[in-house]
Amino acid sequence: MSDEEARQSGGSSQAGAVTVSDVQELMRRKEEIEAQIKANYDVLESQKGIGMNEPLVDCEGYPRSDVDLYQVRTARHNIICLQNDHKAVMKQVEEALHQLHARDKEKQARDMAEAHKEAMSRKLGQSESQGPPQAFAKVNSISPGSPASIAGLQVDDEIVEFGSVNTQNFQSLHNIGSVVQHSEGKPLNVTVIRRGEKHQLRLVPTRWAGKGLLGCNIIPLQR
Repeated sequence: MSDEEARQSGGSSQAGAVTVSDVQELMRRKEEIEAQIKANYDVLESQKGIGMNEPLVDCEGYPRSDVDLYQVRTARHNIICLQNDHKAVMKQVEEALHQLHARDKEKQARDMAEAHKEAMSRKLGQSESQGPPQAFAKVNSISPGSPASIAGLQVDDEIVEFGSVNTQNFQSLHNIGSVVQHSEGKPLNVTVIRRGEKHQLRLVPTRWAGKGLLGCNIIPLQR
């Protein structure tokens, strides 16, 4: 495979959607090339252990008679061509894996958006039929100057919504921790009940002088 063929092959895979089978085929091709390179090195090894750079003439400038010059030259040429093919295939593997990874991330983002939309729709329907939503967690301490303090959170605030986490999908504090880790530097909508009144806040998880990205302690409420 020439460099031009490799570029054309890479371009065609980019034009369509790369599949796992495409990557598997590229990996099979890579392993095939590696096997061919090894076979040609074995040929060189059989010729007095000669490598890629040893001279093929003796000290007087005559062709060496102790090795098969045709075999050596052919094996060296094959190795150079195969190494170029290997480099081209590895580039295609890298690009294909990158495309698969990017598509997986897009799908995860769409799935999260759909799940959030469904949760919000379900929450809206339940809130209309069941009245005010119940809190699932409570703030029991806040550090001065922390992102939580700046956002306006207060001790004893009861949380009914924290980003995409709400009463319906809350299972443990890991849910909140996951949302925080994936939202560093991005505003989160936080809804709390404070002395019987609902308050909506915008909290931005941020690295600050203290520990964590919030600077507050949240505990789950028994439901």
